[in-house]
Amino acid sequence: MGNIIYAIKVRDLTKTFAGLPAVDKINFQVEKGKIFAFLGPNGAGKSTTIKMLTTLLLPSGGTVQINGFDPVNDQDMVRKSFGIVFQDSSLDDELSAYENMDFHGVLYHVNVQIRKKRIEELMKIVELWERRHHLVKTFSGGMKRRLEIARGLLHHPKILFLDEPTLGLDPQTRNQIWNYIQGLNKKEGITIFFTTHYMEEAEKIADMIAIIDHGRIIAQGTPDQLKSQTRSSSLEEAFLNLIGYAIREEEASRIEHMRMRAQMWKRR
Repeated sequence: MGNIIYAIKVRDLTKTFAGLPAVDKINFQVEKGKIFAFLGPNGAGKSTTIKMLTTLLLPSGGTVQINGFDPVNDQDMVRKSFGIVFQDSSLDDELSAYENMDFHGVLYHVNVQIRKKRIEELMKIVELWERRHHLVKTFSGGMKRRLEIARGLLHHPKILFLDEPTLGLDPQTRNQIWNYIQGLNKKEGITIFFTTHYMEEAEKIADMIAIIDHGRIIAQGTPDQLKSQTRSSSLEEAFLNLIGYAIREEEASRIEHMRMRAQMWKRR
């Protein structure tokens, strides 16, 4: 059995804002070709972590390796090695789907002939080839998300980062998105790192899960390992046993969230 190759290595990664830790000395590794879920409620530190991994934020402390490169000192090499789909759409609504893909390929210096072939291949995978000349502003939320995933894979990245990729989508569309992502993972051997607060997504999709809350990783392992460690029948139950409160949906009000956290801190 050969040595395990890690696409992502994180050691004591920390990010503070105004002296307060948003991410507090977290450690994890992501094996090459695996699907890794970062599970936690809104405000737990998921997006801050993904921004540090993708060179958008400088860490306050700790080290990161992305495909063997340091996001602080080797930003260009790191950026070439990953694709990313943000929470909020970054597509140009006034361009067609094909134009959005083509522009991305130009930015990443993908050879024109390879680019044309790759655009067609990816847009067919996400079932948007017939809509390639339509303006993105006419697309539904699910269609835009599928296009962003295809775009993120255009330059043959080794890692695809997905920050809450199905946020706000209906359950049927969410399932469809994950079918595409799992297919791409198997076909291209690409490493997937995604953040979510949907329990069923993490349990169904991920090979490995890290649970984060208040900027700290509380537990990590396979879905079965987390359930076994907490003697739970589901990941949701395991989360409750580990964290002490239910994960909330994005629709939960800020006031309710603040009240819930205040109560939790009183119990500690």
